[in-house]
Amino acid sequence: MKVAAKVMMEIFKNEGVEVVFGVPGGQVMPLYDALMDADLLNVLTRHEQGAVHAADGYARASGKVGVCIATSGPGATNLVTGIANAYMDSVPMVAITGQVRRPVVGTDAFQEADTFGITLPVVKHSYLVTDEHELPRILHEAFYLARTGRPGPVLVDLPGDVATALIDYDPDNPPKLNLPGYKPTVKGHPRQIREAARALAEAQKPMIYAGGGIIISEASDELRELAAYAHIPVTTTLNGKGLFPEDDPLSLGMLGMHGTRYANYAMTNCDLIFAVGVRFDDRATGKVETFAPGAKIIHVDVDPAEIAKNLAVDIPIVGDAKWVLGSLIDELRKLDPSPERHLPWMRQVEDWKQAHPLPLREDPDGEIMPEFVIRKLWEVTKGEAIVTTEVGQNQMWAAQYWLAKHPRRFISSGGLGTMGYGFPAAMGAKLARPDLTVVDIAGDGSFQMTSQELATCVSYNIPVKVAILNNRYLGMVRQWQELFYDKRYASTCIECQPDFVKLAEAYGAQGFRATRPDEVEEVLRIALASDAPALMDFRIKREANVWPMVPAGSAISDMLGGGEA
Repeated sequence: MKVAAKVMMEIFKNEGVEVVFGVPGGQVMPLYDALMDADLLNVLTRHEQGAVHAADGYARASGKVGVCIATSGPGATNLVTGIANAYMDSVPMVAITGQVRRPVVGTDAFQEADTFGITLPVVKHSYLVTDEHELPRILHEAFYLARTGRPGPVLVDLPGDVATALIDYDPDNPPKLNLPGYKPTVKGHPRQIREAARALAEAQKPMIYAGGGIIISEASDELRELAAYAHIPVTTTLNGKGLFPEDDPLSLGMLGMHGTRYANYAMTNCDLIFAVGVRFDDRATGKVETFAPGAKIIHVDVDPAEIAKNLAVDIPIVGDAKWVLGSLIDELRKLDPSPERHLPWMRQVEDWKQAHPLPLREDPDGEIMPEFVIRKLWEVTKGEAIVTTEVGQNQMWAAQYWLAKHPRRFISSGGLGTMGYGFPAAMGAKLARPDLTVVDIAGDGSFQMTSQELATCVSYNIPVKVAILNNRYLGMVRQWQELFYDKRYASTCIECQPDFVKLAEAYGAQGFRATRPDEVEEVLRIALASDAPALMDFRIKREANVWPMVPAGSAISDMLGGGEA
């Protein structure tokens, strides 16, 4: 017999866990005591939200399950935003929350909260452990569920007295999993795949629309092979950045509300969309009734609930993207489509690219433009860094001007749009990939929501770099207020802010500032060359806007700004 908390450490090891993020508290003290002797890195963050976002960033950068721990009550509720974020973006995660002792559950005991109920809509699955002998099975199931099929966060709510109970566990003979109601479909239907191959071979104006599901299933190589063989342009979602090299001539970058003009024009005018690992969310489609009105749609997804959820689909294929793409390429090669079949379309797409490039603006008053910082960062790192982002204008500028070349190297909060995400996610990504430079492209508003994690970076020597695009506004909301609310900047001016250089230094990190374009490259090179956590405060033009932009409820072809004809 062993103490349950120590058994949990053995299970973590069996499941390949190397890092856990969290904050201790009354009901998880047994776990933290066991962590003292465990052969893994225990990262104490300065807030539970930092822990859950760090676990998220770790999972996205590594492809492994991220793990975070919080105590009962406020500790657990502080995880909820990050759990919801992981759920929206299909991130594999196991969140362990403490719960009050079983005899007092339901009595409004000190630091009691119904974590199981609170998180129910934003988890793939959840457990409240009421029988200590079920704990090994539950934990192994949690990791299995988190990483298989469509990944997502799994919650394990653990009463404090369960963690101290004595249980049996043999690490060489773990419980056998038996989940008869959970059988993710991996192999797509052969007939549907053949039909999709014929449609691709016959299309005159085809497009590939790919998203985060490609990265999750490790199918980037297959997607690139399909695009190159069939010579089809590729556009991606925000979370799909990096699945196809954005410096490739076939890449049209990101589509949607702040996508490229040429991607949006191509999607509006194509006659076939091969959609894989995407969910046709509103930021990508704009007004659904006007999205690709003349196109036949092939939709591949491992989650059958996503197919035809937002748009009618002509050829649905439920299955793992990697398996389906491999089979589809084989079928397409049998048909041997002519490379001449859609030359007029390819010329049209190229014309749009030449006519509507993303603008690289210069300010007549000599102020720093945000896209200049991002392109300089790309040049200095040769595009080989991992970039995380906060949420807002900084996120969209990064999505537009950072040419992602590899999967798992552009990490952003897509579905939930969580401010404060990027910096702790960067910590997790750096621990997952210590061999790569990791930079959080931040806004001054978003960064301040989790800036206390500078202490975590310094404490554990995690040399994350932060590039703040500092406009002293909550920039994206201000942009909408400028365009649609007569420049009534209600609660978006945040000129009262810390001196970010001094803030970094106060935590023991390095701080740098650039106020003119000719200072940007030097600041980047010095900060990136450092072995320490470093923050760069780039004072950008205050009212610079993100262009192009599709107003809410409009067609994605109805764009404002950014190289209009």
